[in-house]
Amino acid sequence: MDAIRSRIRDVPDFPKKGIVFKDITPVLQDPATFRLAVDALADRWRGERIAKVVGIESRGFLFAAPLAYALGAGLTIVRKPGKLPWERIREVYDLEYGQDALELHIDAVGVGDRVVVVDDLLATGGTAEAVGRLVARQGADLRGYSFVVELGFLNGARRLGPEKVHALVKY
Repeated sequence: MDAIRSRIRDVPDFPKKGIVFKDITPVLQDPATFRLAVDALADRWRGERIAKVVGIESRGFLFAAPLAYALGAGLTIVRKPGKLPWERIREVYDLEYGQDALELHIDAVGVGDRVVVVDDLLATGGTAEAVGRLVARQGADLRGYSFVVELGFLNGARRLGPEKVHALVKY
């Protein structure tokens, strides 16, 4: 995973002072590294009979779509409120200062579907945890979570269950 790590760019003071943003766009720009990342994500789930890959808005979509293709699974997306056109369920979750919400189409995952949730980065785990609750509410079998980057010092894996978390690069 050194090749992937070497392509992740640190952007200091973004989106605000004191934050070091982990920019994955250089991974996407390099065909060999992008392929390596998607293949490494897929390798974790091969043989698990994944029925649906759930991508989290918006950078999660970039990895969820090719992962679903690689696994021969369906793709579904979770979005901020008001962005999905069909009937949906909503999950409200806490942020450091306030709340946010995510939505999933009511027919996006079915009872017993084996599901993996994908995003570009795991920080505190609040967003992924909310997506996990959406999946569970539909009766699907949440097999786990995959991320390109995990910020281990924020303990998101502990929140989600370390045995359920797969990350390519950890900081």
